[in-house]
Amino acid sequence: MQEQVLPCEAKYCSEVQNVADWRTWKQPSIMEDLKAQARSAGLWNLFLPEKEYGAGLTNVEYAPLAEMMGRCSIAPEVFNCNAPDTGNMEVLVKYGSEEQKQLWLKPLLAGEIRSAFCMTEPGVASSDATNMQATAAIEGEHVVLNGRKWWSSGVGHPHCRLLIFMGLTDSAAPKYQRHSMVLVPLATPGVEIVRMVPVFGAYDAPFGHGEVNFRNVRVPVDNIIAGPGRGFEIAQGRLGPGRIHHCMRTLGAAERALELLCRRSLKRVAFGKPLAELGGNGDVIANARIMIEQARLLTLKAAWMIDQVGAKGAKSEISQIKVVVPNIALNIIDQAIQMHGAAGVSEDFPLAELFSSIRTLRIADGPDEVHRALIAKLELRKYKSGKSEAA
Repeated sequence: MQEQVLPCEAKYCSEVQNVADWRTWKQPSIMEDLKAQARSAGLWNLFLPEKEYGAGLTNVEYAPLAEMMGRCSIAPEVFNCNAPDTGNMEVLVKYGSEEQKQLWLKPLLAGEIRSAFCMTEPGVASSDATNMQATAAIEGEHVVLNGRKWWSSGVGHPHCRLLIFMGLTDSAAPKYQRHSMVLVPLATPGVEIVRMVPVFGAYDAPFGHGEVNFRNVRVPVDNIIAGPGRGFEIAQGRLGPGRIHHCMRTLGAAERALELLCRRSLKRVAFGKPLAELGGNGDVIANARIMIEQARLLTLKAAWMIDQVGAKGAKSEISQIKVVVPNIALNIIDQAIQMHGAAGVSEDFPLAELFSSIRTLRIADGPDEVHRALIAKLELRKYKSGKSEAA
């Protein structure tokens, strides 16, 4: 990270900044060079605990590595640990057929292709995924997809070849057995990338967050992952590890923001003193360090619980860090921007990019309000079970 990745950050970003037309996006050549170095060093697919496919690390072991990667927006791809590919690979490892693994998991593991996840829809409140209106109707030997998705991150990447589409298959089935996940080659007729949706005015090239229209898209029924009606089951299996990976990386972003804040506060002088000695800046720095340490410990606890009992048994802890970590990171990044003055909102420093991506994270994979509601529900359940005291 220190010797290879961070020195390339500015060059990489200069090649992709503010290019609005996604059809002209290219992968900066420096990325392929960095990926080759990382793979030859054995620093590859670090997020997968299955030794057959990845590094064989536990979540607790992966946590500090993900945090290091979070210091730089380009770093996760260098090590083939970038979302949404990580989640899509996890889905294929856990639920994919052997044929699906050979066709799609293998090139994803090799970093040869990219992928996107098509779940969120513009016409409904996607914080409640049961609102989903897109359909995945089985017709004989095919499944026919119709609907409009957006915030399909990664779909603009020039190496994107695969989409995972989630849609309604059987409206009469029980609530959480109505939907299916389907593998869709990007080049399939009827798949139309309508546009890339900018985030705070930036297009996040060369990945992009696309709005994608599916119009009578026909793929073999064998493209359904794990069989019809298992979409929600797969989604929960996918989102648990994904949420904790986001939090691990976000801690790295918070650490980098604090580092930039401290360096700026010592270097810049105003009114005859370094900024570190003015006003309440000492308290700002101290509080930032306290918040990071607290959030890291909670994240490590959640990671340990996933290792011990699985994501299902760590629901509350995963939701807790999903609320806490982006909020403390935003607080610290905001203070770092303030310390840098006008430079903080420019492209001369990574702070504006960090702020926009982590502000988005408070919505992605479930908004804060949904996670708080789940935490409260699980907490109250202890007292509704007839026990005389909390578990």
